[in-house]
Amino acid sequence: MKKIKQWAAMGLAAAMAMSLSACGGNKSAVTATSAATTAAESETKAEEPTASAEPVELRFSWWGGDSRHAATEEAIKAFEAKYPNITVAPEYGAWTGWEEKQSLNILGGNAPDVMQINWNWIESYSQGGTAFANLEDYADVLDLTQFSKESLDLCKADNKLMAVPISSTGRVFYWNKTAFEEVGCDIPTDLDSLYAAGEAFKAYDPDMYPMALGEYDRAILFVYYLESKYGKNWVEDGKVNYTEEEVKDGMDFFKTLEEKHVTPTAMAIRGDMADSLDKNAKWIDGKYAGIFEWDSSASKFKAALEGSVNKPGQEFVVGDFIKMGDYDGGFTKISMAFAVAGNSKHPKEAAMLINFLLNEEEGVKICSTERGIPNSAEGLKILADNNLGDPLTIEANTKVMNYSKFILDSKFEHNDLKADPDGAYYKVFGKLSTGEFTSEQAASELIKAVTETLEN
Repeated sequence: MKKIKQWAAMGLAAAMAMSLSACGGNKSAVTATSAATTAAESETKAEEPTASAEPVELRFSWWGGDSRHAATEEAIKAFEAKYPNITVAPEYGAWTGWEEKQSLNILGGNAPDVMQINWNWIESYSQGGTAFANLEDYADVLDLTQFSKESLDLCKADNKLMAVPISSTGRVFYWNKTAFEEVGCDIPTDLDSLYAAGEAFKAYDPDMYPMALGEYDRAILFVYYLESKYGKNWVEDGKVNYTEEEVKDGMDFFKTLEEKHVTPTAMAIRGDMADSLDKNAKWIDGKYAGIFEWDSSASKFKAALEGSVNKPGQEFVVGDFIKMGDYDGGFTKISMAFAVAGNSKHPKEAAMLINFLLNEEEGVKICSTERGIPNSAEGLKILADNNLGDPLTIEANTKVMNYSKFILDSKFEHNDLKADPDGAYYKVFGKLSTGEFTSEQAASELIKAVTETLEN
């Protein structure tokens, strides 16, 4: 786990080079590597995989927003055109309830051939390295040399490569700049300005809030707050690394956020009846003016905001990290990965689809940064050479990779903790918000739930 920052830093350097290229800057950083890779590229082209003549049908599942869906469907069509005997059946939707559905498919032996998975699924659902195919067995059609050893090692279980990393990510603060200008206050950069924003929004319009935080968002911001203040990883050596009093402090922080009108209650957000925040009318129309989200999710929130019929012309921006203590809080992780079902009848063709999406020019250009800044070296080079990539995603990814210093425990996203609505995060932060739990009770329950998950 401690090596995650090393390969993340390498990805950052490449992303920065791409960002310069996208702005029309000097491409020497990319050009300098071209000579060294020419031979390897020639070899790859010479050994380009060919599918058998037999008809093949693959199922391919992923979650995301509308722009990711559209780009992936376009990439599928391009893949099918390249391999006319292969048909790809897409299965996609929003994140809400997605893991629960897919975990049943994986554990029940009915998983799609190709899956976009969360990094923690490797540990949660690999079933001793059998639920997902060992992708090292298909290195003849899936170019694994494009990924750092560190990133591939993080995708192994029982010494088998269960998936290939798509991108790395972390959470950043995004703001509706137009809403802040309307209210007449600055975008927050520290706790004082965050609390002041809550007061200003309430005075201007009691239905407007500077942020909106669902239960899982609260769990991640809770850790960010503790890391910022105390300078420790949330989990260390398989145990919660904070005292009950320190965890209570984090719970008090969230009571303060609600009391100072920084965020609506968790129940109020649920009452908006939206599948996800980017589809929430109060986000779209500027009533909720800020979020704490993955850098790889920027495009769907931006598109939703800019597509508002009731309030056109809103500006979506990446903010600075809010200082909540003497340390730079936050963690980075593998955003998502592609895996092949262990019982797929066509694992080679499935691996070919993954290679097309991550390493081949046509697939990379179509998908661009819809799943974040690519971990594939070739994918990064293709985007840089073609001046592609969402500038907002690049800006956000660069910020989080520069700022966040802490290590994510691999079980932080375990379904027992993050499942909606029965996971511990939803229960604890939901009951804290309604007043059913005191801060002391919430702290005790969260420590208990996380400890049980770590020990199982």
